Amino acid sequence: MQQTVEIGLAHWVYLLGVAVIVLTMILRANVVVPSIVGTFLVILAITGSPVSALGGIFGASLVAAKELFNIFLVIAFMTALLNALKTLRSDIRMVEPFRVVMKNGHSAYFILAGITYVISLFFWPTPAVPLVSAILLPAAIAAGLPPLAGAMAIAIAGQGMALSSDYVIGVAPGISAKAAGAAVSAAVVADRALILSIITGAIALSLAYLSMRRHIVPANGALLDRWQARATGADTNVEAVGTFDKAEIARGTSHEEPLATDANIEQSLAMVARRRVKWSKFFAVLTPLAFICVVTLMVLPKVASGMPDLKGGAAAALVGGVAALLMMLATLAAEGPRRMLDVCPDHITDGFVFAFKAMGSVLPIAGFFFVGAGETAAQILGVDAGKAPSLLFELIQAYQHMIPDNHVLVAFGVLLVGMITGIDGSGFAGLPLTGTLAGALGPVVGFDSATLAAVGQMGAVWTGGGTLIAWSSLIAVAGFARVPVLDAVRALLLPVLAGLIVSTICAMFLWR
Repeated sequence: MQQTVEIGLAHWVYLLGVAVIVLTMILRANVVVPSIVGTFLVILAITGSPVSALGGIFGASLVAAKELFNIFLVIAFMTALLNALKTLRSDIRMVEPFRVVMKNGHSAYFILAGITYVISLFFWPTPAVPLVSAILLPAAIAAGLPPLAGAMAIAIAGQGMALSSDYVIGVAPGISAKAAGAAVSAAVVADRALILSIITGAIALSLAYLSMRRHIVPANGALLDRWQARATGADTNVEAVGTFDKAEIARGTSHEEPLATDANIEQSLAMVARRRVKWSKFFAVLTPLAFICVVTLMVLPKVASGMPDLKGGAAAALVGGVAALLMMLATLAAEGPRRMLDVCPDHITDGFVFAFKAMGSVLPIAGFFFVGAGETAAQILGVDAGKAPSLLFELIQAYQHMIPDNHVLVAFGVLLVGMITGIDGSGFAGLPLTGTLAGALGPVVGFDSATLAAVGQMGAVWTGGGTLIAWSSLIAVAGFARVPVLDAVRALLLPVLAGLIVSTICAMFLWR
């Protein structure tokens, strides 16, 4: 039975707030303040009480923190693990063997992309970019790969493929699913985002390779000397532009200088005390094996019947638990039993600092969009479930006769909204909006909401995560590769756009 929806002042204030936030993103400004102001005005329009509206500013961010804190925990534990591995130099040992197979620029391109993708899946691109750039990129350039091609491979595989699916850590699908509503599973969004990210990445990597293939030259040590003689970065004074200053965060995780030669790597590895060398090698093997087992546990139930599936946040919890255990073991090996008790808390604290630097700004943004979703709005307003308005859904329901019942228009509309929200250079800031739109539009037009959320996630993260926007963490990639960031943007534009278009079309055919 069709219910009549009465549209009031709160609905229009919420819609105006969404428009202001999107416009602010387009203008490359930070959206936290508009989100807080929008939250205040919407709750004021709902309750008519300035006191409730002021309390709602705090309540909205608190509800967002409750909904998303498991994500912060996973990031913190993964970062703590990486810091523990750096003490043993196990992070270097994990990727150093791949230098041996870089015989020419063609193989180097795909090896760079593959290793960046794997590391970024488990540790995010922020630490992956400095690690790959310091160890593998110099070898790839000596093998004949142009620095711009190396930057493209790293950006597409890391900031694009790995970050847009975020399959292991689960930040992006978690935000998208929460915003889309209780009926949408984060695991389903993650599965579909993984497939769409692989489709997008495969096309982007292929087109990028074809565009750069004629510039690949035979291996020559002089190429590396010429590259090292360049300036240290395309833009050394990076301003804090966008919701998260990921370029600066990335630089903070980098090694002191590129490990361009085998001698540099040996010198770095020699910094590990002799008695700990065996532990350095041991954790360089154990860490990837442990996470391969985790991924296997996540994937097997989807391809083999009879195996228990990891429900809800169980997958993220498993990743975080494995990371915490490995971190403690690696710290024990590096520092000994007594020092371990002091150093482990330091690693965890550093992990939380990084987590809040990377994700803290998303809380007030998510809080605003949660005010527009009935389930979370009830928590923010302090009323019983079902008594709070679902502002965005009610707006769409009231004007659904004006929405074209066309899956193509809806899918590409959500993709475009995601890309617009990514213009601020953050990637994740727009996920509450695209998730909320997916949850509201999907039932109206008969499109699966989880699929729409994954499509919006592709647009937001591929754009703002560091492939299409010059003021995103692409600055860090270009800086490490020593190429102008605008050259990287121009080179990546057509391959990435082609990949997004094809993956969106595939989404419509795979999950209608």
